[in-house]
Amino acid sequence: MSHTVEKIGGTSMSRLSELRETLFIGGREKEDVYNRVFVVSAFAGITNLLLEHKKSGEPGVYALFANDDSNHKWQDALDRVAEAMKAAHEDILTHKGDIQQAHMFVDERILGARNCLIDLQRLCSYGHFRLPEHMGHIRELLSGLGEAHSAYVTALMLQRSGVEARFVDLSGWRDEGDVCLETRITDAFEDVDPATEMPIVTGYAQCVEGLMNEFDRGYSEVTFSHLAALTGAREAIIHKEFHLSSADPKLVGENAVRKLGRTNYDVADQLSNMGMEAIHPKAAKTLRQAGVPLRVTNAFDPGDPGTLIDDQPAEEAAAEIVTGLDIVTLEVFEQDMVGVKGYDAGILDVLTRHNVRIVSKVSNANTITHYLDASLKTMRRVERDIAKMFPAAEITSRRLAMVSVIGRDLNGLSILTRGLQAIANAGREAIGASQGPRNVDVQFVMDRDSMETVIKALHAELIEQSPTRLSRAA
Repeated sequence: MSHTVEKIGGTSMSRLSELRETLFIGGREKEDVYNRVFVVSAFAGITNLLLEHKKSGEPGVYALFANDDSNHKWQDALDRVAEAMKAAHEDILTHKGDIQQAHMFVDERILGARNCLIDLQRLCSYGHFRLPEHMGHIRELLSGLGEAHSAYVTALMLQRSGVEARFVDLSGWRDEGDVCLETRITDAFEDVDPATEMPIVTGYAQCVEGLMNEFDRGYSEVTFSHLAALTGAREAIIHKEFHLSSADPKLVGENAVRKLGRTNYDVADQLSNMGMEAIHPKAAKTLRQAGVPLRVTNAFDPGDPGTLIDDQPAEEAAAEIVTGLDIVTLEVFEQDMVGVKGYDAGILDVLTRHNVRIVSKVSNANTITHYLDASLKTMRRVERDIAKMFPAAEITSRRLAMVSVIGRDLNGLSILTRGLQAIANAGREAIGASQGPRNVDVQFVMDRDSMETVIKALHAELIEQSPTRLSRAA
């Protein structure tokens, strides 16, 4: 049997003691403990403190360092990171010696990062050096602190429990060489034997490509997928706090949702487009091209095989999942647009320049409407740039929501018709709806206040009341 490569997210990592009793060891015999490689994220909240809060945007060390002329704010924030790291591992480690080792690890890494930032500020006080040129490297340096800490603590905990755990640091800490991602991974695993030891690997990997340039905070899944592909893993597994289910159980009810059980990478891509990533699309591509199947499991339900994601088509047509996303619509109307080229390209250029993610798009003779995942602040800038480019156009933005019904094969199910009727029966109105010819998703647009009601209505009509092979989630 070959090994598996398995990833644990930050929220699950904060329940590490439970994972020791379920995922890492549980009731396994000694030989069953090994042939598993674990890629870990930082403990919950640590990356927010290091960079910025993912949802609220509250600045962390990185944002404060980038925008503050003094040392005090970012240095105080770095102190808070150290305190949070120590609090996290004090809740997990039970042996005083292990806690002391973890404290020393945090102190050494935080001090190194602090000295690096101070030196960089001093260097950039000279006119030949510009701080913005180095901010990408600083973002990567800070990110790596979180994963290095959690991987080190996990290895300590497992070693204390009798597991031959090995801390594998891909963060490039004090590494003087510039290497590509493939070399970083293969060099680190040159003398690692998963059959006799359990590698605990940092989710961040330092490399010349600069993972954060393209993937930002999705880098851990890229590391995970490349590690699985390069080491010839039998299977790649992502452990979450819940099963990959037909809807959010908190919204539609735990007794109503169904575990997917099996789906394909096409559905995973559609979920990612709706902001509900089973896996980053680029990571999925790496696994798909390497022929490595992906499994998504509930880390706290070890007896359940979870959901297998591969490249196989569905055996029968079925709606598999209903999910929603807050969006902003950008509508560009110009009476003379019909038959004139350049509008699409011009709008796309502006959206790309402002790093706005496009969820979907519709157009007719004189109107182009983009459904976007963006803040209103960003949209104001986008509108100004488009107005300069097309001064005769009427440009409007609205805060709406999109609900998508997704499945490997929706042929013959009349999802669009039944969905619109279900929304109407729930006393809500769809402002827009679209279905592509590939029949893997149907999108409904409505007011934000209607999104939760619409998800419940569509789930009840298209999944709960339809015969399907999807199994009830545990």
